Amino acid sequence: MDAHEVNRVRAKLALFVADVFASVPRKDQRAKSDCYLRGLMVDGRRKSIQAMASRLPDGNEQNLQQFVNQSTWDPVPVRRRIAERMVPLIGPDAWAVDDVSFPKDGRMSVAVAHQYCGALGKQANCQVAVSVHAVTDTASVPLQWRLFLPKEWDSDVDRRRRCQVPDGVGHREKWRLALDTLDELATWGLVPPVVVADAGYGQNADFRAGLADRDIAYVVAVRSDVTVHPHHVAPVAPPWSGNGRRPQPRYRDKPSSVADLATSRGRQAFTEVTWREGSRGPMRSHFLALRVRPAGVRARRLVQAAAIARDGQWDGVLPEMTLLVEWPEEAEAPTDYWLSNLPADTPVTELVRLAKIRWRIEHDYRELKHDLGLDHFEGRSWTGWHHHVTLVTAAHAFLTEQRLAPKADTADSPSTRPSTPSRTC
Repeated sequence: MDAHEVNRVRAKLALFVADVFASVPRKDQRAKSDCYLRGLMVDGRRKSIQAMASRLPDGNEQNLQQFVNQSTWDPVPVRRRIAERMVPLIGPDAWAVDDVSFPKDGRMSVAVAHQYCGALGKQANCQVAVSVHAVTDTASVPLQWRLFLPKEWDSDVDRRRRCQVPDGVGHREKWRLALDTLDELATWGLVPPVVVADAGYGQNADFRAGLADRDIAYVVAVRSDVTVHPHHVAPVAPPWSGNGRRPQPRYRDKPSSVADLATSRGRQAFTEVTWREGSRGPMRSHFLALRVRPAGVRARRLVQAAAIARDGQWDGVLPEMTLLVEWPEEAEAPTDYWLSNLPADTPVTELVRLAKIRWRIEHDYRELKHDLGLDHFEGRSWTGWHHHVTLVTAAHAFLTEQRLAPKADTADSPSTRPSTPSRTC
């Protein structure tokens, strides 16, 4: 937005700030949040505090630095209000779990480490954050963030002190951070209709089990080497000799990779599906849905442990779910795979639509980074990073409101969850 456009929506922005930042205790801090949001939205290549302050008539670099890096206002209630306000407006078809990276120089920015950097497509010095987004094909918004703290930070007392990492905050795997985020959102009265994620999460049997334990439906990508049994195969226990422990039932046939199983069905088994209208016309490809039972040592152990904890024993049966496979017309073999615990009668068209809906958060990240300066923060502290990310999320939410329904009412209730919510398994 240019300065004229920002001035045109100043009154709407003031109302938005009054609502979303109502938890911020001081009036002058709320005024600074309004100023910071305008700085993020005004056109400019760089969205560092210095650059933003220079573009605004009321911009004061020292005040904004203090507001973001030293102020003690809590960003969590602000994010909660953004989520409560935006979820009813968007009416999400799914929540998308993902992570985003921020390349960094040096080693003193909070949570920075040499790790895989998606922004660069290689190992590099960067920060990584896990995020959960409410998405439809027409709109999306981040609901909550978790900064990933690499394991090396657990024992680096000096860097933790300098970056103000809170006591008790330590390394947790990204899939655990995603589940933590879903749990926190549930305490806010927000429950996903279905969770979608890429193979970085979907490949992980613990993540899938964590969603299932929470009665959360999912459609998650997996790699081609994930192994499965056909759904009709049952475990068999060999005859007991009468001596020793009774043999446990198990699957006698070796599981197949999803790639081998899909290829064995042949191209003729795949059906053309159109899932949305793209900028160059209908988005379509060929898909096949199969009922399978995911195998693998970790998946089996998780099912066994859950059954024993619940019933005291396990019958050896692995849970049944849907494998969705894509085989584009121009490809020599299937290219993409997803696992879903949605009901068996879910139409293939719906599975495809949900599997493909993750494209929307790539749009989020482009706007958050390129237009709103998500990765332009130059501070080093834990507090500063979380304040900046919260303010960028607020700016993105405000712009999304203006695009979707400038005159629409938003939820006044502190909770959007019905008194007796239903969850899809």
